Amino acid sequence: MAIIGNQITKAKVLLDEGELVAIPTETVYGLAANAFDVNAVLKIYEVKNRPKFNPLILHSNSLSRFEEWGIVITPQLQKLADHFSPGPLTYVVPKSSQIPDIISAGQDSVALRIPNHKRALELLAALDYPLAAPSANPSEYVSPTTAFHVQEQLGDKIPYILDGGSCEIGVESTIVDLRFPKVRLLRLGGISKEEIEEVLGEEIEDLLVSDNIIAPGMMKRHYATTHPIIFEENKDEHVFTENTYALRFKSYADYLPKENQFLLSPDGNINEAAAKLFSTMRKMDAMEMDLIVAEHFPTIGIGRAINDRLERAASKNLHAK
Repeated sequence: MAIIGNQITKAKVLLDEGELVAIPTETVYGLAANAFDVNAVLKIYEVKNRPKFNPLILHSNSLSRFEEWGIVITPQLQKLADHFSPGPLTYVVPKSSQIPDIISAGQDSVALRIPNHKRALELLAALDYPLAAPSANPSEYVSPTTAFHVQEQLGDKIPYILDGGSCEIGVESTIVDLRFPKVRLLRLGGISKEEIEEVLGEEIEDLLVSDNIIAPGMMKRHYATTHPIIFEENKDEHVFTENTYALRFKSYADYLPKENQFLLSPDGNINEAAAKLFSTMRKMDAMEMDLIVAEHFPTIGIGRAINDRLERAASKNLHAK
């Protein structure tokens, strides 16, 4: 079983040796490997059972480090990074020859991020390479927001989990594609589309659903529970049992007993709701349930990212009971 600890040195030694280490970020926990060690990166795909056509995100502690590894820092990238990095924004840019093809799933682009977490930044500063680090969970399932979540799902497959407490944001980073004159939004996350547009002074294009998987989080089926999820507007199409539960924002619905409802933020704080989303989905998934009925959240700020995760989780899948 993986050890949970707070030793940066131990995490570094294991990563140097080609092992996988789960690391904390402000968004979710990541399953990290030396991005320049192809065999180590292959372990990520194996442990997660992740399709190899799904690219990974490179993590380091500064743009200058990425520049050392051949990434061209354009004025647009610099401008966004000045405002949002370290933070929950990932940039898709042209790949350099120093980045192994397995990171980008053979594409000519690569995704970069500087996480805003003290312990993660300390570790990244101590390394001579970037980390490839998708979420530390089996592919398609709910992402982990505590070290215990990682241990619960991957503890028998990795040696060490660097504990950084509960993740502050609780949903993955926003991803933008910077390879074209008009910035494209590839994944909703911790930074809203409006915030990015305000910094750039122009609208950005939505490319949230595409047959071409340019970056993580673009697969239709993702972030899933083992129990089926539907949305409230479709509830009349289903028969409710005593094991039907609801996942809601701030208030109880009248179609189920209160004890069968989970509120993410009774105070109506959308950021609190996002931070609790995945941990609550995990809690619900551990219970005896026949159906989860989800409310659509307000389509402002990070509320769009919450809806995106729920909609992908609700996609018809083989895991649903």
